[in-house]
Amino acid sequence: MYRYDEFDAAFVEARAAEFRDQVARRLSGALTEEEFRPLRLMNGLYLQLHAYMLRVAIPYGVLNGGQMRALAEISEKYDRGYGHFTTRQNIQFNWPKLRDAPDIIDDLAKVGMHAIQTSGNCIRNTTTDPFAGVAPDEIEDPRATCELIRQWSSLHPEFTFLGRKFKIAVTGAEADRAAIRVHDIGVQLVRNAAGEPGYRILVGGGLGRTPMIGKVAREFLPKADLLPYLEACLRIYNLFGRRDNKYKARIKILVHEIGIEEYSRLVEEEFAAMDGTAAPDAAEIARIEAYFAPPAYRERAGTSALFERMKREDAGFAAWTRRNVHPHRVPGYAAATISLKPIGGAPGDATAEQMRAMAEVAERWSLDELRVTHEQNIVLPHVALDDLYAVWTRLRAQGLDAANRGLVTDIIACPGLDYCALATARSIPVAQMIAERFADQALQEKIGPLSIKISGCINACGHHHVGHIGILGLDKAGVESYQITIGGDATETAALGDRTGPGFSYEEVTGAIGALVETYLERREAGETFLQCYRRLGMDAFKERLYAAA
Repeated sequence: MYRYDEFDAAFVEARAAEFRDQVARRLSGALTEEEFRPLRLMNGLYLQLHAYMLRVAIPYGVLNGGQMRALAEISEKYDRGYGHFTTRQNIQFNWPKLRDAPDIIDDLAKVGMHAIQTSGNCIRNTTTDPFAGVAPDEIEDPRATCELIRQWSSLHPEFTFLGRKFKIAVTGAEADRAAIRVHDIGVQLVRNAAGEPGYRILVGGGLGRTPMIGKVAREFLPKADLLPYLEACLRIYNLFGRRDNKYKARIKILVHEIGIEEYSRLVEEEFAAMDGTAAPDAAEIARIEAYFAPPAYRERAGTSALFERMKREDAGFAAWTRRNVHPHRVPGYAAATISLKPIGGAPGDATAEQMRAMAEVAERWSLDELRVTHEQNIVLPHVALDDLYAVWTRLRAQGLDAANRGLVTDIIACPGLDYCALATARSIPVAQMIAERFADQALQEKIGPLSIKISGCINACGHHHVGHIGILGLDKAGVESYQITIGGDATETAALGDRTGPGFSYEEVTGAIGALVETYLERREAGETFLQCYRRLGMDAFKERLYAAA
């Protein structure tokens, strides 16, 4: 993983000192809230419904045990003893006091962390596949590309004040586990006919009030051209994107209005006119790539007698391995997902003790590395098969053993009306009710892969548009109403969900989800997932049962 050098440390420390002065001026009254707002947002500090919220950057979701321990300490010292992991692979603290914000930033800097560009109209945290570097289907590790983009985009003078926030995702695998098609720019590592590595570039994806799937702007871009090409993409957006209406200021609106062909033509024209100064030299790229060389794995057998025996002897462990343990490119190893979706819990939340337990597990059994996923879970990327039972036992002691990765209770949910000033309905209680409805492990496994995603407002922070079942909470004359969509998909077969019809009340929504699942169980063919069943049968087969139940 990348380790900040002296330049990075000085950069973060300088920003921390600047922010401390800004907070002091706000507390003294020298700055009004209106004057302070753009300054705090540049440092990840929001003012939410009840309190400030600080969003901490975790570049491409990668952190070590010491960093996770620091997050646990911050949550206890300055917050209420927990943190919330987000769909941008970051973490949020929901209750910090303004006077403590500079101290939190200082404590983050001590472990190579910060909150820069986690808010504001700039290039946000670049996200990627949580199995980067270990997935068997990977063409190339995308983390070096993410780090290259991080260094290029950090306080980029031309792109610090864009028309709206800008999100980039990168994947290096055949399967899209980074949702690149619903980002402003999606970057996919590919090989051309000659076997040379490069990138496929997608532009104009995004969710929110105008959801769109990204379109291919370049089928193949040589690796050396990545930063100049991205710079050209951002320049065209910055030049021609709307600024008169914030709801139409995203790049997806520009691409939709002028068409991908015209947008790509303008980008290619700008790209051709550039002098090449945006491109790093080969030595710099090699320096960054060296940080992501495979770790020193111990040589192990491809199988583990202990692992197989404990699966036979412990049903709970067997269920966890079926859902939460994933193939690894190195024989004798696996990647394991720590689900932050226990039945009755708030999706993505982890207590300080749980964060310390995850740090300990990573240090002892995962080569001191963890990954935050955009599904609001945590991945241990380097676990020996022989150690999986010990890992599971330690996680179980902290309630981190939910065997539900990718199942109906592995629900993505935004903070909703419990925290967010923009929300129009509750999200967390809805997720909890649905999880309790499907709590039985056997039932979850019978249902199979099913992605439920919940947003508490039209901004779609819960990615409801691309849930197999999506739930959008709205305010209808002062009453919460939940609109349901079906058929969304965030993977390589990306699709936006189809709206079923009128919304459901808070009391009705769990029953409505139950009706959809029951329809699927009754009408699926052998081996068919919920999404496959919906695509075969269409909306009417589900809609009839859904509204009959209501």
